[in-house]
Amino acid sequence: MIKICIAGATGRMGNDIINEDTSRGFQIDGAVEAQDNVNLNKSLREIGLCNSDLKLQGPSNLEEAVKNADIYISFTRPDAELVNIPVVAKLGKRIIIGTTGFASDQLRRIRSAITGRVPAVLSPNFALGVNVLFKLAQTIELFPPEYDISISEIHHTGKKDAPSGTAKKLSEVVSGFRGYAKVVYGREGMNPRAPRELEVSSLRVGGVPGIHDLIIAGPHEMLRIEHTAFSRSVFAQGALYAAEWLIKQTEPKIYSMEDVLSHGR
Repeated sequence: MIKICIAGATGRMGNDIINEDTSRGFQIDGAVEAQDNVNLNKSLREIGLCNSDLKLQGPSNLEEAVKNADIYISFTRPDAELVNIPVVAKLGKRIIIGTTGFASDQLRRIRSAITGRVPAVLSPNFALGVNVLFKLAQTIELFPPEYDISISEIHHTGKKDAPSGTAKKLSEVVSGFRGYAKVVYGREGMNPRAPRELEVSSLRVGGVPGIHDLIIAGPHEMLRIEHTAFSRSVFAQGALYAAEWLIKQTEPKIYSMEDVLSHGR
């Protein structure tokens, strides 16, 4: 049985991971939330998350919350990760990070805190289908230069960062072989597309868990590859799939979901 500590336990993703956790045979051994969370020191049963007497801890008690866990799974905020991840890494706990919205310097600091200390999986999206989409994106290099590529994403109104981490990853993949020099996030007025521009559009509507479209179009045809998440459970399932794989890894480095899918469990 794999024991996990969940950061952001009362959030959307934390809740979904707890639901999936209990049905897949994992054991919740720690739960962490922001210091101002009104449910701190209450049991997960009292909060209504699951049938457990485990207490919800604040970041000041992070070491206590994670001490018996095998893996620390985090879907929180970049500023919280900058504080929490170095602590968890020093304790030698494996780490799964699903938080998005990192600035480049923040991501560099996270990578520095982990590398050489513990095995970890860092991914902008844990849905298995999205990670296959990343692989498919590499194959569109076969299209000739006159075919344009665009990316669109739709998420719920509560999502804070835009574009999504998944759209950023797709942008990196596409720009890597197309040599796009600039990313344009939406258009307005007299603003035609330049040859070396990549278009990325973001919409925030209702309760949409996530839709990502990769669009390739030439003069006479268009290919559209879409991934739709029906619920956030798909991200929770992917994170726990990664946890089952990560528990067997010993090299202290940062892995991707491509590593997880390539090598299986």
